[in-house]
Amino acid sequence: MNPFDFPTNVQDKDVRRRAVQRLKEKGVRLPTFAELADPARIPAAIRQALASVDPDAPHPLNLYRVHWFNDPSHKSIAQVPLHIELPRELVGVETRIVVAFGALFPMIHAHKVLAAYACLAPRLAAGRFDPTRQRAIWPSTGNYCRGGVAISRILGCRGVAVLPAGMSQERFDWLEQWVTAAEDIIRTPGTESNVKEIYDKCAELERDPANEIVNQFSEFGNYLVHYRCTGAALERIFESLPGMGRLAGYVAASGSAGTLGAGDYLKEKHGARIAVVEALECPTLLMNGYGEHNIQGIGDKHVPLIHNVMNTDVVIGVSDQATDGLYAVFNTDVGHKFLAQRAGVSVRVLRDLGLFGLSSIANVLGAIKMAKQYSLGANDVIVTVATDGAAMYRSELDRYLKRRHNSGALTSELAAEIYGRHLAGADTEHVLDATRRDRERIFNLGYFTWVEQQGIALKDFDKRKRQDFWKDLRDLLPVWDEMIEAVNRDTGLARAA
Repeated sequence: MNPFDFPTNVQDKDVRRRAVQRLKEKGVRLPTFAELADPARIPAAIRQALASVDPDAPHPLNLYRVHWFNDPSHKSIAQVPLHIELPRELVGVETRIVVAFGALFPMIHAHKVLAAYACLAPRLAAGRFDPTRQRAIWPSTGNYCRGGVAISRILGCRGVAVLPAGMSQERFDWLEQWVTAAEDIIRTPGTESNVKEIYDKCAELERDPANEIVNQFSEFGNYLVHYRCTGAALERIFESLPGMGRLAGYVAASGSAGTLGAGDYLKEKHGARIAVVEALECPTLLMNGYGEHNIQGIGDKHVPLIHNVMNTDVVIGVSDQATDGLYAVFNTDVGHKFLAQRAGVSVRVLRDLGLFGLSSIANVLGAIKMAKQYSLGANDVIVTVATDGAAMYRSELDRYLKRRHNSGALTSELAAEIYGRHLAGADTEHVLDATRRDRERIFNLGYFTWVEQQGIALKDFDKRKRQDFWKDLRDLLPVWDEMIEAVNRDTGLARAA
């Protein structure tokens, strides 16, 4: 599908009819974007029924947990999304760094399931995807493909995960439990930085019309759902803070750039600067650079089509030495003991550190560097997200200790070294305060992926430079909600709620 050919009406009545019948058979009522942005709009009958549904099961009602407002028990909706304000003892700055937790999303324990739903639901409603005859192909470096497979299971269709072979073992363990067939896990060469290899495989798969490529890097539904839902959720958190002060910044890793869409919302509403984090070992945005890294969740060596580059203010490089090391400190008894005794970190904060995966730690480090770059103070707030938790990276801990330190265990001396170097010693090196020329350089870098390699028309590529393009995208949201509501009426499940 041409990413700029947005579904705005029914394009194949027969495909839509079969999709409606499949949803009816599976008992699937589709949530609207408005309901996921504000779960108080979810019908009371559905909210009550969720109390008896396992949040990790491929149950149709779990679509109504694909939002930021799940409480820790998943039994009810929280008024404010679960988050933590990191203490100064940990981050070493007065600036208030506030992190929303993605680990409470259902089934995959990561917020990428939100993007997966947002990319597929408009296709279903428009009759562009036939769940009875087509496979949904989910290119990813880990969490998005898991989200796509979970959504596919609920819809009763085959979901295919395409991801680099070098990703964490936990991702593959999860996928093996969820895919319909073993061949629905496709391993491409390389690791986190090898996104081109994913695209090449998808180009091969796309030759078969039975395969529908749902590419998060070029799907504007990914951008829009984070603008509408993640932006609003972070605003709710900010406005709940005691003495909330000024929303000075928003930080998110590059990845598919979908989560950066929340930054456009927060900048428009509160004037927050938008900072994008990338791996220092592959400094694509910083220096047109290349390389490999282990901050899993940040695919790179390209600029995603859905990245609103011209609205980005700061680029921050974070080393995977920092994220690997701090993951070890955050998830071992020795690390917790050091943080408690030497840094005065509370038991509650230590407990919550298990909700930070590798890219989540990168976001926190980006926030610290941003605070120092702009000399932000105690009245300033930076918000960011923990996209997933520690559970997806347990196998990486042993690999890190053996690879980097020739040791099978973390020592207190090593914990002190990691903390001093990467937290207490975080500095403003590898921070780009982007000028217009910097942004144009980064924007132009995307040409080679999207025009030369992926065949996007130059006029479509260039129009993304204008902010009017991104603002006009928002008009799609009420259209998509109307289309989703029409599907629910046709399945008869609108009344059931």
